[in-house]
Amino acid sequence: MVTVLDLVSTTPRVRHPEKAHRPDQEVLRKPDWIRVKAPVSKGYAETREIVRSHKLVTVCEEAGCPNIGECWEKKHATFMIMGEICTRACAFCNVATGRPLPLDPNEPESVAKAVKQMGLTHVVITSVDRDDLDDGGAQHFADVILAIRAATPATTIEILTPDFLRKEGALEIVVAAKPDVFNHNLETVPSNYLTVRPGARYFHSIRLLQRVKELDPSIFTKSGIMVGLGEERNEVLQLMDDLRSADVDFMTIGQYLQPSKKHHAVKKFVTPDEFKSYETVGMTKGFLLVASSPLTRSSHHAGDDFAKLRAAREDHLKKSAKAV
Repeated sequence: MVTVLDLVSTTPRVRHPEKAHRPDQEVLRKPDWIRVKAPVSKGYAETREIVRSHKLVTVCEEAGCPNIGECWEKKHATFMIMGEICTRACAFCNVATGRPLPLDPNEPESVAKAVKQMGLTHVVITSVDRDDLDDGGAQHFADVILAIRAATPATTIEILTPDFLRKEGALEIVVAAKPDVFNHNLETVPSNYLTVRPGARYFHSIRLLQRVKELDPSIFTKSGIMVGLGEERNEVLQLMDDLRSADVDFMTIGQYLQPSKKHHAVKKFVTPDEFKSYETVGMTKGFLLVASSPLTRSSHHAGDDFAKLRAAREDHLKKSAKAV
C-alpha cells in the first residue's frame, strides 16, 4: 500500500501473520450498504496536499478507511503520529508492523501548523503502538496536544491512544495535557483477543478508560469496536456493560472490513437494522452517545459528535439537578 507520504523506508516491515486467513476460506461479498465512492473531489485533493506538505501521516490512508473521500472533501483528517510503523501485528489492521524509526521532534509543531492551515475546529490525533518507547509515546502525545493548543486555542482535541501496556505513569502524562476526548478502542469482544488483538489485554483497556475518568472527570471518554469478526450479540452487550462500568461516555460500532487476504476474515456483514438495535440498547445502558452503523469509524463525524456529547452532558446535568 502506498502511504500518504509515498515514503520508501529501509526499515524492515512485516504486514501481518498469514495464519489469520486460510486460502480455502470463503470471502464474503460486500453488500450494497457497505459500498462507498472513490475519492475524487477537489476538497480531497486539497487536504491530501496539506498533509503531504507538512510531511504528516494520517490513519485515513494507513488504515484504508472507507470514509476518506467524505472526510477529506470536508478537510477533516485524523493525524497518525509517531511514524507509520507499528510494534504490534493485530490481525485486523492494515498499518505496517516492524521496527519503528526514532520520533520526529518537529512533528508536534508540524501537526499544529496543519491543523491551523486546515481551519479545524475539532481534530483527532491517533498513533501507532510504540512498545519500543519507555513511555509508549505518552509525552509525544502530550507535546502534540500542547502544540495545537498554542497554535489554535479554540480547537478541541480528541486523541485515540494505544493501551500503554506496562508503561507506568504514561497515562497520567497524557491526561495532564487535558485532551477534550480520550478515546481508546477495545476493537472486539474478549473472546476474540488472542486471534484479533493478541498484543493487548481486554481488562487492561477497560481499566485504562476507567482511570482516565478517575484522573480527570471532565474529559469525555470514548471507545469503539468492530463487528463481523465472529462475535455473538450477547458478547457485545456484555462489552457495553463493561464500558459503562468504567463510566465511558461514548461508544462507536462499525463493520469490520478485511484489508487483504492475509488479515482476519470477515465472518459476517451485520445489517443496518442490527446496528440500529445496538445503538438503541447502548443508549438504554447509559452512554451519552452511541454511533452505530456499517461505516461508523472512531473519528468519523468526530466534530459533530463532540458537539452532541457536550449537549448530552449538559442535558444530563440539568436533569440530575432537577431530581435532587
